[in-house]
Amino acid sequence: MKGRYKALFFILKMEYNKVLTLVNEALEENTTLFLIEATISPDFKIKVVVDGDNGVTVKDCVKISRHVEHNLDRETEDFSLEVTTGGAAEPLKLKRQYKKNVGRILKVRLIDTTEIEGTLTEVLEDGIVLNWKAREPKPVGKGKITVDKNATIAFENIKEAKAKIIFN
Repeated sequence: MKGRYKALFFILKMEYNKVLTLVNEALEENTTLFLIEATISPDFKIKVVVDGDNGVTVKDCVKISRHVEHNLDRETEDFSLEVTTGGAAEPLKLKRQYKKNVGRILKVRLIDTTEIEGTLTEVLEDGIVLNWKAREPKPVGKGKITVDKNATIAFENIKEAKAKIIFN
């Protein structure tokens, strides 16, 4: 049984590399698009998730899908293919996604379980800068005042970050 799984793993790895090459070829036609992730399940269900600096249209997904599908051989291995976008509610995974969300409110969960919600004001080489307002006790006397807060957060300390969707 072990040999069979090794063979399946080898085939999946080869197909995965081929799919990545085909997706990257398709993305070269529109440099505003980028790959978030690509997966292939053992039953050859291929899922490609893309995003774009200016969003992703259905037409963009169709172009990528057709390029991949027309260059894979169904006679060798039957497969299903899904090309989709990450969606607004999905966590940010790549630095490029953070850059396109500058000015939006992010909810960030750190690896130490702290949660911070603030406006993404800058994307640095190794992290992000968030700004928010907080109510704090007055230094003298009773009551509270509103203060501006900011935090520089390293990417390595971010467990999950999501753009907050606001309906006006």
